[in-house]
Amino acid sequence: MPPRRRIPAAAGRESVRQWELLSDVGNVEPGMTAMAVRFSLEELAAVAPGRSLEVRVPPFGAVQAVEGSVHRRGTPPAVVEMAPEVWLGLVTGRLRWDDAVAQGRVDASGERSDLSALLPLAL
Repeated sequence: MPPRRRIPAAAGRESVRQWELLSDVGNVEPGMTAMAVRFSLEELAAVAPGRSLEVRVPPFGAVQAVEGSVHRRGTPPAVVEMAPEVWLGLVTGRLRWDDAVAQGRVDASGERSDLSALLPLAL
């Protein structure tokens, strides 16, 4: 069963679009960033359902995604963590996965922690 949507698709897409427009001028409100992160994490879980990877974007959210071994308790077998601006850069295609990893902007460990095939998201 796919995860339940908490953010309406139209509002979520608009928050990502607004973040993309305003991030160039450094004028993004925290609430807009939070909604864009949460919506895009929901979208990732919808595109790549599963529970073998946890994607964390503190302080705004985390989601389990990607098919594979089922994770039920404790730390998942694979974890990816990054700052909100890095995550949204990857989601929108402003930043490439390989570049973000090489620059140390993404902390990725475990099997299935390479999100290059899933990013950017088609919103």
